[in-house]
Amino acid sequence: MAVEVKMPQLGLTMEEGTVSKWIKKEGDTVKVGDILVEITTDKLTSEVASEEEGTLIKIVAEEGTDVPVKGILAYIGQAGEVVGGTAPAVAPQVAPAPKKDGKTKIAVIGGGPGGYVAAIRAAQLGAEVTLIEKNKLGGTCLNVGCIPTKVLLHSAEALAEAKEMAELGIHVEVKGVDWNKVQAKKNAVTNQLVSGVSGLMKANKIKVIEGVASFASKDTLAVTKKDGSKENLTFDKIIIAAGSVPAVPPIPGVKENANCVDSTGALSFDTIPKSLLVIGGGVIGIELATAYSRFGTEVTVVEAMDKLLPMMDGELTAQLRKMMETRGIKIMTDAKVQSVEGVVAGTKVNVEVGGKVEAFTAEKVLVAVGRRTDTEALNLDAVGITHDRGRISVNDKMETSVANVYAIGDCLGKVMLAHVASAQGEIAAENALGEDVNYDGTTNPSCVYTDPEFAGVGLTEDKAKELGIEYQVGKFPLMANGKSLIMNGGVGMIKFIIGKEYKEVLGVHILGPRATDLIGECALAIGLEATVEDIIATIHAHPTVTEAVREAALAAEKRAIHIPNK
Repeated sequence: MAVEVKMPQLGLTMEEGTVSKWIKKEGDTVKVGDILVEITTDKLTSEVASEEEGTLIKIVAEEGTDVPVKGILAYIGQAGEVVGGTAPAVAPQVAPAPKKDGKTKIAVIGGGPGGYVAAIRAAQLGAEVTLIEKNKLGGTCLNVGCIPTKVLLHSAEALAEAKEMAELGIHVEVKGVDWNKVQAKKNAVTNQLVSGVSGLMKANKIKVIEGVASFASKDTLAVTKKDGSKENLTFDKIIIAAGSVPAVPPIPGVKENANCVDSTGALSFDTIPKSLLVIGGGVIGIELATAYSRFGTEVTVVEAMDKLLPMMDGELTAQLRKMMETRGIKIMTDAKVQSVEGVVAGTKVNVEVGGKVEAFTAEKVLVAVGRRTDTEALNLDAVGITHDRGRISVNDKMETSVANVYAIGDCLGKVMLAHVASAQGEIAAENALGEDVNYDGTTNPSCVYTDPEFAGVGLTEDKAKELGIEYQVGKFPLMANGKSLIMNGGVGMIKFIIGKEYKEVLGVHILGPRATDLIGECALAIGLEATVEDIIATIHAHPTVTEAVREAALAAEKRAIHIPNK
């Protein structure tokens, strides 16, 4: 007799779940423990495993269906068996509630970390929200940016640690890298997070349209859907979160060469390349250079400016460069790529460095010279939205030059970071719903997931000099920090920039283990206008890396305990 497969209760407060994907199909043979279906609820995606052996004879709840807890998803029985009796209970199709009088209709163009956050915040404030996304929810960050890059970096870090285990008295055999499994892990993490965003859209009753939007008028969007149909939709407020795409420099031969890839292509190589030349020494280039070097790739980085990571602290950037070069990464600064040519061994890159042109050959070339706004399709000029070659202009309320139209994130062409887009998304949504809030990027941290990690917030020394601010510096080498010594041999440093007159924290820069986590405390200090004494007066746990933050603050006042004061 057929057995029911029911919607599990995945949490104490769960009332229903959404069938996101059937792994097994009707007619498939299943064994106990086989994954049948993926279920999404809020920001959780879970797999439902079979508790029976037999044949999946009937799927009741199709993909996209909402099913209450204990509602029937499917039946497992014997091949050919017909499910009899009354029709199984599935989630009733509830007609949408009528629109409340006065409810603000908001459109969000783009479903990345700026757009989906703006949509959620607007929904929380009572708006009727429609989100229009032309590719995938989660945007660049979740699909081809922050998250998949960090999966590769984490895998590379695990490989490096495994090779160094002997130093800790642990002997392991590293047989190599299963690249297909690395890619599968990357895809699984990405898919889970994207499914989570989809669940959040549903939980917040946000309508999602797959398609491309452009302005038909100041309050109307012309939407071309993925199925080819077109529709004009009118809204009270519109938030543009169109994002960005990789920039392609005008280097002869780049566009024509299949071995030249952008960051998206570099995340999905079929195999680990034997050699990789990276054009661009910014965050994307340096992170992927770090990952592939750990995987055994011979890596060369070419940067046109005189240093890597030009927006980060110069002293710590120089330290990071030395570390990378010690690990075998070749780095050339003040170097310009003149042209790219296809050769039998892969690609020849002609680079002008030191007044002469040298040729370098690599299997693959990563073009990582930055990103550009993705606003061409929006038809901005037709409605008078002010922009500079696609970079939309806004004030600190995220308002554009057109009333009731807001813009956030990468499409502004300024600070292209996911957490900045998210913060701006909340600001835009709140102002669109009648609040009066301003965006302040003072506490915005910059993070680079190299080995070791690199993070900074606030002013660098160069910026303080440029602004004419008198300051003092406190430095603490992580060689003197016990936890860092254990974790990575004490490589790195924490550096404070302190105002000379009022002793306020102006900037903090960290090169070392867990730097991207530690920077949160420092961002909070700047946001609260904390002084160096506030940091010093806060007791930090021992043994931790974070106690080195306090030591660096002490060093600014020549009171460091664990290093000599100069």
